[in-house]
Amino acid sequence: MKNVAIVGASGYSGEELVRLLLNHPLVHLAAVTSRQNAGLTVAQVFPRFASHPRSKVLRFSEPNAGVLATQADFVFLALPHGVAAEFAVPLLNSGCTVIDLSADFRLKSPEIYAEFYGHLHPAPSLLEKSVYGLPELYRSQIKSASLIASPGCYPTSILIPTVPLLKAQLIKSAGIIADSLSGVSGAGRKAELDYLFCECNESVRPYGIPKHRHLSEIEEQLSLAADTPVTVQFTPHLIPVNRGILTTLYLAPAHHFSSKAEAAALAEMITSCYYAAYATEPFVRILEGKALPDTKNVVGTNVVEIAWRLDLRTGRLIVICAEDNIIKGASGQAVQSMNIVCGYPETAGLI
Repeated sequence: MKNVAIVGASGYSGEELVRLLLNHPLVHLAAVTSRQNAGLTVAQVFPRFASHPRSKVLRFSEPNAGVLATQADFVFLALPHGVAAEFAVPLLNSGCTVIDLSADFRLKSPEIYAEFYGHLHPAPSLLEKSVYGLPELYRSQIKSASLIASPGCYPTSILIPTVPLLKAQLIKSAGIIADSLSGVSGAGRKAELDYLFCECNESVRPYGIPKHRHLSEIEEQLSLAADTPVTVQFTPHLIPVNRGILTTLYLAPAHHFSSKAEAAALAEMITSCYYAAYATEPFVRILEGKALPDTKNVVGTNVVEIAWRLDLRTGRLIVICAEDNIIKGASGQAVQSMNIVCGYPETAGLI
């Protein structure tokens, strides 16, 4: 049994980590931190967990890296960007494995980080040490990592369906368009006018355009897959649901098709590409026939759904992906990485 701790356990991702780790069969949730909830039990802060016996004895504490290092082998950082690095440095120096859910260690370039996040990187020397925590792409690197940068929710929904196609040179690296719709929980647990019920309900609106922060890691990872610089047109939208992301990608196939026969041949190559990449992945569901991704089928799970269509009229490939932004897009993916490092079944605590 590994001892684990959560720093910043009072937000949506932190709450989901509490749920997953309380019920994980192979770890012991040793510590949870939250400045505003220090002294309260997990059951008091999250009554939904009150039936779990540990929730009545485990109390929130003030975050202290030195104390956490004595309590836990793994520490999950569910903190805002810029703050997570302050804890990562001393925890790593104390021998802990750190899984960071913020953006602090997702990028390799401190200059790009500063450009997209508006301040200098707090620990640039650790960027080369970090491993991008997308198990479907970086499983072998995650196995030996001590600092894992768990991907953002939007990037997960874009990278999983796009990277195999780029690596197989089935699509062009230019002209990638991504349209994403996200539930309100993606903004985090905070009291802001834009996210009040009356502002979000019966409303759909774009935001963060033309340069959403997640573009930095999306473009970096796609550029690595394509072995050439990739620029993406990305438009996120806020929709009036609690959680879930649906991403639609508009891609230019590398192989021209203008007839049904050519389209069928290309479709077979795309199908083969996805099955080669994901047929044995426990959390990637490739849809067949007329089925299309639907957030209601993935919310509450660590699964992503993928489907695609070729459009003879426009000559484009349309790929759709659905996920739960808090689980596969954040906390569940972080637990999946922990399972890999520990040598546990990858699905432990997640099914």
